[in-house]
Amino acid sequence: MKNMKSIEKAAKKIINLTPGLKEAAIGVYNRYKSHCYKKYAKKYPVDPKMVVFESYMGRKYSCSPRAMFEAMCEEEAYRDYKKVWMFTDPEKYQWMKKYPNTILVKYRSQEYYKYYAQAGTWITNYLLSYGIEKRPEQIYVQTWHGTPLKKIGCDVPRLELSQKERERTCREYEREGQMIDYMPSPSPFYTEKVKSAFRLGKQAKILETGYPRNDDLFRVSDEKIRKIKEELHLPFDKKVILYAPTWRQKQHVAGEGFTYEPGIDFAGLKERLGEKAVILFRTHYFISNSFDFSGYGGFIVDVSSYDEINDLYLVSDLLITDYSSVFFDYANLERPILFYMYDYEEYREEMKDFYFEMDLLPGPVIKEKKDISGEIEALLNGFSVEETYQCFNRMFNPHRKVCGGEMIEEILRRGKDGI
Repeated sequence: MKNMKSIEKAAKKIINLTPGLKEAAIGVYNRYKSHCYKKYAKKYPVDPKMVVFESYMGRKYSCSPRAMFEAMCEEEAYRDYKKVWMFTDPEKYQWMKKYPNTILVKYRSQEYYKYYAQAGTWITNYLLSYGIEKRPEQIYVQTWHGTPLKKIGCDVPRLELSQKERERTCREYEREGQMIDYMPSPSPFYTEKVKSAFRLGKQAKILETGYPRNDDLFRVSDEKIRKIKEELHLPFDKKVILYAPTWRQKQHVAGEGFTYEPGIDFAGLKERLGEKAVILFRTHYFISNSFDFSGYGGFIVDVSSYDEINDLYLVSDLLITDYSSVFFDYANLERPILFYMYDYEEYREEMKDFYFEMDLLPGPVIKEKKDISGEIEALLNGFSVEETYQCFNRMFNPHRKVCGGEMIEEILRRGKDGI
């Protein structure tokens, strides 16, 4: 088995390093998956009382699909609906069967395609797997997973990609845009950008009432924060700092995925802040490598595999990030944010462009590698919500309320006729 895995890994690496071979392999794989899906679409009729949920390509139970699922579970009207969750590791989530009529399915298995073919409603936060084609009586709710700072989809110049890769990337987003029926939006800014990035078709309806996933941020309690801290074994007498950087295009290993090399001096921070703070380290879900923080004596807690990032927002006193979209949601809490963009010029050149300039960000921006303990202490000890922060929330977070239950009710009630 070990030898087989090594051979598969080596084969993937060769394919990824050979552009022509990579495109051919993708084509063969996509045709196979399309065949699998069509087989089930012919066999099974659409069930209007079946809903499939998928978050981060099956990696997590989180985000807006989770919020909408839990809103359904709270309502008696949806008790007889079959609720199907797609996971890369279904065994990890067996506890979810406590919810009536909940089915757990292996991501991209034969069953995966079977349930997508049958379900009357799909709720995801990332691109659909290739081969899945929506039938006229099915409803697709694309919740996406964050307000973008860096350009996405068809908006990206993609100058670093080959012509074929560039065309394929845009095709994937445009394909989504022609299938999406409903898309939640937290702001007019977001609405404008996703319409362009996905080249949304006329059938798509934007529900500009906020992100369902942010419901938890507007119904927080001291008791909930206490329980989360206990679960994560966090001290109650120290400040909690959430460090959530994004991935880098150049930190990619063929056949393995994206890796990450922290650009922050953890040892220096421990020396200066170790007596009064702890750091929650949260990598992007693309990141494949693991980290060993055992030498930091509990100063750093790796929460990369923790499903619900909202819990991490709620227990943290400060967010440190770079170009990740996490700060848009975190700003709803009106807590301090520090932007540590130590590789700003390189990253901007690599990703080609952002949707807006950094002067709109709701916090200090650092564009060089340096000791940031002074900035951290200043924010923890003397933070106030100033006009820049308020302006940011007016632009990007105007709908600060619980909306998940209302949204699922509207979608299932309206169905196709309401679009």
